[in-house]
Amino acid sequence: MKFIHTAYIHLDSPLSGLAAYKVSYEGLQRIETFPVPQAALREALLNALVHRDYAVGAPVQIRVYDDHLKIWNPAVLPEGWTLAKLLGEHASSPFNPAIANAFFRAGEIEAWGRGVERIFEACRLAGAPEPLLRYEPNDMWLEFPFSAAYLKALGGGRAASAYGTEQVAPERLESRLESRLESNLAAKVMVLLGKAEAGKANLAKLLGHKSVSGELHKQIKRLLTLELIEMTLPDKPNSRLQKYRLTAIGRGYLALTEPISERSHE
Repeated sequence: MKFIHTAYIHLDSPLSGLAAYKVSYEGLQRIETFPVPQAALREALLNALVHRDYAVGAPVQIRVYDDHLKIWNPAVLPEGWTLAKLLGEHASSPFNPAIANAFFRAGEIEAWGRGVERIFEACRLAGAPEPLLRYEPNDMWLEFPFSAAYLKALGGGRAASAYGTEQVAPERLESRLESRLESNLAAKVMVLLGKAEAGKANLAKLLGHKSVSGELHKQIKRLLTLELIEMTLPDKPNSRLQKYRLTAIGRGYLALTEPISERSHE
């Protein structure tokens, strides 16, 4: 319990140096606005500690950039669960029930099974951008984009958000996606599917490839696993008419504008 309070206070403090904060005034009262809503940050830290896989030695990691914050923890979803189920209404199934019960009895969490919902709700109530949740086997990433208004105020009037609505050159968008997906090919596929549905053969042609390569097969499978894209014919996965399109989560990854320089603290 002491650790979670220490981590939260450090991240939420103006003196932490992890992320800048905006200062405004209402009369004589000083108002400090932080890039991530306090309630969402607190819930995210609690969620990471309660549901992490403690068999993995790596600690929960927090990375702070100029325009977003990421929290990573080693996690395992219940058998048969998908990211879509985690984001929707679901029954409580804590990975560490004893730890979850201890946090519940200590008054740190209000109810089991609502952690992710409460994070999104806190951001929505604060008028902050919707977080992005990404899951790969044993890896859970939760990303908090900073709002365009916050970054504009912080940057003295310059539009500096990587999550706004302005249009940017495709190569800038690809570069931004590549840093998140750790694959240039996956980033290109995402950009192409952001324009229109496409099958593998058409994607290969648009990419300038002579045929569908093994790497393209691999990245499409990976994007499907990440639930960033989906099949247009899910009941016929091997159909020659099969195409792919972005999911709602995938569209969130494309909601990008010109990025500002990143500063990472791990």
